[in-house]
Order: sequence, then C-alpha cells, then structure tokens
Amino acid sequence: MHVSISPPKGQHVLADLYGCDAQQLANPEWIADCLLLAAQAAGATVLNSHFHHFGEQQGVTGVLLLMESHISIHTWPEHGYAAIDLFMCGQAQVDAALCSLISKITSKEQSIQLIERGF
Repeated sequence: MHVSISPPKGQHVLADLYGCDAQQLANPEWIADCLLLAAQAAGATVLNSHFHHFGEQQGVTGVLLLMESHISIHTWPEHGYAAIDLFMCGQAQVDAALCSLISKITSKEQSIQLIERGF
C-alpha cells in the first residue's frame, strides 16, 4: 500500500467568538467592513459579497466570495456569539484574516479550529 501525503491545497478555519459586544454583532455595515478588512489583510480578492440583517438588535449573516474561496459570518447578538468560517487557498493568508477579525470583533473567548484541505 502506498500513501502519498501532499501539502494542503487550502486552509479552513472555524472560529467561534463568545462574549461579544451585542451592538457590534447587530450592525450589518460594521460586520461587512470587518470582513472586507480581513480579506484585505489576507491578500485575498473579493469577487462578491452579500449581507443580511435580521432586524433591529438582531443578527447578521454575511459572506464574501473570494477568488481564493470565502469568508462567512453568522452573529447572534442576544447570545454575544459569532460563528466565522474562513476558507482560503493559494497565497491568501488565512491567519492574517483571522487576526484582523479577532482584533475588530470584541470577544471574551475564542475557539479556533484549523482544517487543512486538499486532495
């Protein structure tokens, strides 16, 4: 049996942020700016974006479609919780995107998982 391990084709980060500021999580324009800054920090190319606000003091769901894959977020202001998904391939720097988001979104605790993707 021959096993071949090749370098990952991409990195997929799942970040759960707890104890977040509810006003930040309920602000769709602010959330969109945070994701755009994260993509810029990663050196990624934004192809398209969409953000949906569920109403006053409610959460935001947003996604950036990147040439290198995607960044998405789902927020629950009432629970102080944000779920972030960063998947990047090529030269994009997923760690720089994550650091950018964590520096902007105020949270008391983070749980980060890195999954190397490839074929």
